Amino acid sequence: MKDLHVSWQTYGELLETLAEIVYKSGWKFDSLLCLSRGGLRPGDVLSRIYDIPLSILAASSYRDAAGTIQGKLNIGQYIASSRPNSVKGKVLVVDDLVDSGLTMKKVIEHIRDKIPNVTEVKLAVIWWKKTSIVIPDFYVQYLADSPWIHQPFEEYDAMSISELLDRTKNYDLIIRAPETVTENE
Repeated sequence: MKDLHVSWQTYGELLETLAEIVYKSGWKFDSLLCLSRGGLRPGDVLSRIYDIPLSILAASSYRDAAGTIQGKLNIGQYIASSRPNSVKGKVLVVDDLVDSGLTMKKVIEHIRDKIPNVTEVKLAVIWWKKTSIVIPDFYVQYLADSPWIHQPFEEYDAMSISELLDRTKNYDLIIRAPETVTENE
């Protein structure tokens, strides 16, 4: 299969569809944990739709060559959340995809080993690649050919600040406050 190119419009529709699939399953979760970076956007959308706090676990193995080469897996020691002990009970883990599944397998083991109040873990992803050793509980698209997925925000992976400045030089989006505005206004 050729590479899969995803527009912002399609990406939003995929996220909404994932939320619908989880809802229609009837499974009720107590906690929502996304993996950064790929799961941040899906986690944010599900957090808003389900009105449940979002917790974030840093896990990364794709860092080299603008995020296209898998390297050593690093899993964060701490979970970021605005509420203490927010990951407990039935946990929905959200990421953008399962590729080889190696990262997700280790993350799920990490959750079960390190977070004592977790009773059940289920996985929700947009894309499930056939090559994955982990089978997600919820997914939108099964990809039998394991294409490289170009998500709409990935253009920033290889963009330097000078390239960004060149790109934005003709933007007219900034609305400045009047010079007379003070901090108390």
